Amino acid sequence: MGRLKAALKKEFLQFLRDRMLIILILWTYTVEVVVCTVALSFDVRNLTLALHDQDRTQLSRELAERFTATEYFGRMLPVASPGEIDRLLDRGEADLALVVPPDFSRRALAGEPAEVQVVLSGVNSNTANTARGYANVIIERFAHDLLRSHAAAHGYPPMLPEVSAQTRIWYNPELRFQHFMVISMIVIAALMVGIITTAAGLVREKESGTAEQLMVTPLRRHEIVIAKMAPPLAVGLAALVPSIAIALAFGVPLRGSVTLFVLASAVTLVVCMAIGVFISTFAANLQQALLISFFVLFPVMFLSGTVVPVESMPQALQVISLASPIRYYMEIALGIFLKGVGWSVLWPQFLALAAIGMALAGWGLLRLKTRLYA
Repeated sequence: MGRLKAALKKEFLQFLRDRMLIILILWTYTVEVVVCTVALSFDVRNLTLALHDQDRTQLSRELAERFTATEYFGRMLPVASPGEIDRLLDRGEADLALVVPPDFSRRALAGEPAEVQVVLSGVNSNTANTARGYANVIIERFAHDLLRSHAAAHGYPPMLPEVSAQTRIWYNPELRFQHFMVISMIVIAALMVGIITTAAGLVREKESGTAEQLMVTPLRRHEIVIAKMAPPLAVGLAALVPSIAIALAFGVPLRGSVTLFVLASAVTLVVCMAIGVFISTFAANLQQALLISFFVLFPVMFLSGTVVPVESMPQALQVISLASPIRYYMEIALGIFLKGVGWSVLWPQFLALAAIGMALAGWGLLRLKTRLYA
């Protein structure tokens, strides 16, 4: 313990002198969380609608107003010809177009099938699919209301037989994507801080020539690694305090145990640092360490469910994602923040994190013996 205490003191003093590194860790857990949560969103709002109304009747105007009355459509651009629709879509000035044929009102009031055309820009498939869903719902509701008024005008009961679905949304009733995004960015911050700081710290010893000094000390390999991991682990856990405050400021409910989330964050940081130790055994200098870190970061991040659901990936990638520790941390974070579940539900994720961490740590220490200080 005396050796380890001395090594920890040395590493904390060295780490605290590097103010820029501390600022970067705090920046990753705070400013980047805020910026990415505000900027990155799959919610589709304020769509621009190009309207080519060839009917020009009260009924066609009412249909167009159904679009602009929602929060999903911000502007409506009247156009005079189909060619103008093409130009607006080509320039990106419109997201979709509604074309109302000249016989729309006559056919609808006569009880005949009346058609309208919706033209979508498929450049962004997510926006196009969402806009198509909005348009379909608006047109279906308009058709339903028109059918009811038509039936009432001809003496039929105004209430037609229908099936009504009552939807209950758990965990995020308002369907705010920011609730998911802010948690995702906190998870990604742990991944970046854990891998990069540890890999860079170990390789820097080798690059600066101080590795030889560590070799002649009585410190053992695991003591060197523990001393290197302790400062960024402490700062990373401290940075969780403003991160949680930011999540609460965005309206994210914290229904579970804060202690359990801090424990999960500590385990995840240690696992990510084990990845950093493993990376440091391949890198000869700091530049290589950073490049290899980013080479590992993106696959681990994208296969973890922090950007897209794991269930939407191909089956082969879903199997590979089981090796990503961030997948389990993401499940734990969502479970604690949004669902309010505890250890009885989340213990398999903790077990998977611990197993991956021990495997990586053991492999990294074996390589560290012959690679880092060779």
